[in-house]
Amino acid sequence: MKFLLFMLPVVPATREERRRLRPIAANTERFQMMIDQVVETARVADDLGFDMLSFPEHFLQTEGLEMGATPSLYAHVAAHTRNIKLGPMGFVLPGWNPLRLACEVGWLDQITRGRVFVGLARGYQTRWLNPMAQRLQISATLSDQSEIDKANREAFDEVLRILKLAWGDEPFSFKGKYYEYPYPYESGTPWKPVRWTEEFGAPGEIGNGVVKKIMPVPKPYQKPHPELFQAFSVSESTIVSCARNGIVPMTLVPWLPKLKRIAELYQFEAAKSGYNWRLGQRIGVSKYVYIGADKQEAYKRAQLGSPGVFFYDFSAQFGFCEALRMPEDEHKYPSGKVPLPPSEWTIERMDRCGYLDAGTPAEVRRRTDRLVEEVNPEYYIINVDQGLRPQTECIAELRTFAREVMDHYR
Repeated sequence: MKFLLFMLPVVPATREERRRLRPIAANTERFQMMIDQVVETARVADDLGFDMLSFPEHFLQTEGLEMGATPSLYAHVAAHTRNIKLGPMGFVLPGWNPLRLACEVGWLDQITRGRVFVGLARGYQTRWLNPMAQRLQISATLSDQSEIDKANREAFDEVLRILKLAWGDEPFSFKGKYYEYPYPYESGTPWKPVRWTEEFGAPGEIGNGVVKKIMPVPKPYQKPHPELFQAFSVSESTIVSCARNGIVPMTLVPWLPKLKRIAELYQFEAAKSGYNWRLGQRIGVSKYVYIGADKQEAYKRAQLGSPGVFFYDFSAQFGFCEALRMPEDEHKYPSGKVPLPPSEWTIERMDRCGYLDAGTPAEVRRRTDRLVEEVNPEYYIINVDQGLRPQTECIAELRTFAREVMDHYR
């Protein structure tokens, strides 16, 4: 397995400090503390042999809980590490100008000499995505097959098509629903130094004295482009889309029988497109892991960290608690009709369904052994509590995980 470390990241503070210093994300001293912690954690992960490091992309979170990341943070972390690959989970495509993103990724991949991967996401947080995607009249979505959801998927697919063209070796023209290149598409883009570009630019850019095709540069260091991942997919339609497009789905599905069905679906659909993957290949699974002297000690750490704070107070409000469903819930809480109530958003349930592995090193390894036996995912994502608990504790736990679990499977 390849191991990916996932950070939110979080502006470090207790609940009381977050209340007293609100909005803490605007506090420069605390923001600098977060950057220092991110770099320290990245260095430790690099030294321990983690393969990948990732952040989500989110903005406007004044509470400082999920600050996300920009390409500049990846460049900063890359400058302080040696081997670990870096990338988002993921760039929210409907909120990006595709040419801007193509160039940003090209630069970042060149700067790091190929230490970049690219996660893709559709976006579920209205607070920041709706303002950023307003020109497209696209909104955040919860993958509910509504008209908003369909429009979001349409914009996502168009931006992805443009990115692949932009990373290619040839100038291109494109006309879609949301974007057209050149602009204006029919007449071409006016351009004064025609002779210069005709002589030294990419062949085909100029036609009839105007720009008729475009060619973003620099091209990525990796050819044809960095590895593509889908951020935290759950729906089967997303799994099918990933399989057909050669994208690696990082799934939040924890319940092992359902995860195996997802892996089988991906393998089956990928084969239709000519990809011959073994079961679990190019599949990622996300985990919270807490190792203690016993399960109760591990539970206490989880309660103070992401599962007890970030999940309960924040991400569950967007429906992520539905990932905790098990077959016996259908009688009491039919899926699609009755959501899991807050009384079910517990550490014990997370552990029971496999979203969280907690206990002694031997207990965590037994759970991981079964995951490998049943699915054998290529990517294992472990979440870290940076900013939510003391940094020394987080680093110590990271070292324990690497020694007691990760090294066992490498």
